[in-house]
Amino acid sequence: MSGFEKYGPWALIAGGSEGVGAALAHELAGRGLNVAIVARKPGPLAEVAASVRASYDVEVLAIEQDLLAEGAVESIAERLGDREVGLLVSNAGANTYGSEIVTSDADRAQRVIDLNITVTAALVRRFGLPMQERQRGGIMLTGSLSGFAGGAGIGFYSAAKAFVHNFAEALWMEMRPYNVDVLELCLGLTRTPAMERLGYQFDAPGVRASDPASVAREVVNHLGDGPSWYPDGFGDDAEKRSAHPRGPVVEAANAHYRSPAA
Repeated sequence: MSGFEKYGPWALIAGGSEGVGAALAHELAGRGLNVAIVARKPGPLAEVAASVRASYDVEVLAIEQDLLAEGAVESIAERLGDREVGLLVSNAGANTYGSEIVTSDADRAQRVIDLNITVTAALVRRFGLPMQERQRGGIMLTGSLSGFAGGAGIGFYSAAKAFVHNFAEALWMEMRPYNVDVLELCLGLTRTPAMERLGYQFDAPGVRASDPASVAREVVNHLGDGPSWYPDGFGDDAEKRSAHPRGPVVEAANAHYRSPAA
């Protein structure tokens, strides 16, 4: 089987209403895949779905669903019906909460953990098993350079992304015999609405940020090159963050951090 037939006929994008997820919806539709887009906010979801429909000759299914709601994954599966998902993109889990660990709000911290870990695992189990049985398909999990060193002020997020990194590597090994590609999209700083809402100054001197459309195009070209892909050359940064001893690595990764106690 050649080309993108391996990943069809449907791509399921969890977290597809903005940023990299929306860019992936366009990129995958442009490669001929039908796309099912899952998001919590109906307005942005409808806008992306309408834009993809207007741009490509594919089917588009918009699924309004809070991924943290009870039974969310099964609800998505019910909405999909008998549509065959050949590519799962688990893209939800942006850094939406920053706090020092011991003073964090327990509920907000738990949402970060559940969205990145619990939901990711549930999506993979539900949609990965049919791929294994068919012996074809692909799974993309969105990770982050934050997962390579503990992030002061975003400790729950960086720890959760460390899970995604190791989870993707294990899944990549397990699914290779079944002709199912697994890839962690390991993002550096990216110009997304979520990062804008957190106040990142993308145009500040020395700041290096990726564009969602170029990230989507690059990673889709490398779906078969797992277990991880670092767009825009951020692999060098990942290698530096994997170095030892860890003290200087963690200090360097958190050079921007200013403690409330300072």
